[in-house]
Amino acid sequence: MIAGLLCSLGLSILLNWDIAFAAPAEIAGNLTIAGNGPELSTIESLAHAFERANPRAYLDVVWDGNSRPVEMVKSGQAHMAVTGTEDPSLAATPIAWDGIGVLVHLSNFTKEVTKQQVADIFSGKIALWSELGGPETKILVIDRPRNQNLRDAFESQLGIAGKITSAARTIGSDEQVVKTVVGTVPPLSAVAYLSLSQGLSVVSNGVAVRLLPVDKVEPEGPTVKDGRYPLRRSVLLLSKKAPNPLAEAFTQFALSPAGQ
Repeated sequence: MIAGLLCSLGLSILLNWDIAFAAPAEIAGNLTIAGNGPELSTIESLAHAFERANPRAYLDVVWDGNSRPVEMVKSGQAHMAVTGTEDPSLAATPIAWDGIGVLVHLSNFTKEVTKQQVADIFSGKIALWSELGGPETKILVIDRPRNQNLRDAFESQLGIAGKITSAARTIGSDEQVVKTVVGTVPPLSAVAYLSLSQGLSVVSNGVAVRLLPVDKVEPEGPTVKDGRYPLRRSVLLLSKKAPNPLAEAFTQFALSPAGQ
């Protein structure tokens, strides 16, 4: 059930069929998982499924767009962080791939972009949609806050770390990003980036937006999973390197057939 939902939303969980579990009675205690990105619904689903399978385990998912989950683990405020970047002082386990969608208004008739063109748009080198076969409007670039791992992955993928145009408008929540793209009218036409799972969800709900193909590849769950879609990021679980049986059990669950 979870695996089917994740594939449909563009978030592909990594499978490991060889993991063995301890008996449910041996898994007990409290575990705090912190994050600030678009993976909330996925982690909540995994946490609830893990608790159902292990009645003596209690998971607290702490999510705040302004938080720093990795620092919370280091300081002991959380046992695990959900992020997209490894930290040398912490143990990291990849559990999923998430695509990064390029979102525009439904009326924007730009057919597709290349990965290099996306980099040029967000670094300010391309300022008009007409340069990409689109409308005669200026490009309004929407960026994301610096503390969000989505931004780190996006900049890294495109080789534009620290180079996003200073004219960009920074918006934190996905909901506000979508509203801004929908509400921007000529002479401006907005472009934003967001988790592909969120982008596919709003498109399927009939919101007046669309996701641009990149390098002639449609932004879809299967193309993210097999690597054909060029903008994707790893979703990692980070924890302290000291043994923590409950954290290890949850990580194993996320990678197992039951977790899928």
